[in-house]
Amino acid sequence: MKRWMFLMLIIALVGVLAACSGNNEEYQGDEEETESFGETGDSEVIVDLMDTNEEQVAKATLTEGESGVDIALEGENLPPGEHGFHFHETGSCELPDFESAGGHYNPTDANHGMNDPDGPHAGDMENIEVDEDGTVDTEVTADMVTLEEGEDNTLFTEEGTALMIHSEADDYESQPSGDAGDRIACGVVGE
Repeated sequence: MKRWMFLMLIIALVGVLAACSGNNEEYQGDEEETESFGETGDSEVIVDLMDTNEEQVAKATLTEGESGVDIALEGENLPPGEHGFHFHETGSCELPDFESAGGHYNPTDANHGMNDPDGPHAGDMENIEVDEDGTVDTEVTADMVTLEEGEDNTLFTEEGTALMIHSEADDYESQPSGDAGDRIACGVVGE
């Protein structure tokens, strides 16, 4: 009887050890996948944009693309029409007017605007179009910035950066900010 119990104990112990070693290999495989994901630069940065009533009105998903930072923007409860859309130089969105975000992100001291021969700012982008129902679902590429830390024109500066929607369209030439009107939605990059 004792041999029978001893044999059952050995079989159970071998089964437990086999199960544990299988889980360990599976875990190590997941860890390797995570490391390679980080190495390829395929990470996403989500930016929630709030209005001056502290309501979330948009979400931007930023990814490093071949030609800069690709931005998938979805929003609602925004005024219809064309709006300036920029990265600003400070990662702060304080009420009542988001002026804490500073000017457009401009690490190269260029002039503002796509139509200025000495421009644009790194944070300048094309205007966005909000539908009559107050929604926006668009993709924009910011070709003069990067999500790569330590690189020139990175959005991850010491002061941080912010993503901003303005009340009016950017005219792509007026200095210093394209006559784009008030700041109506703001989100800190990387927060």
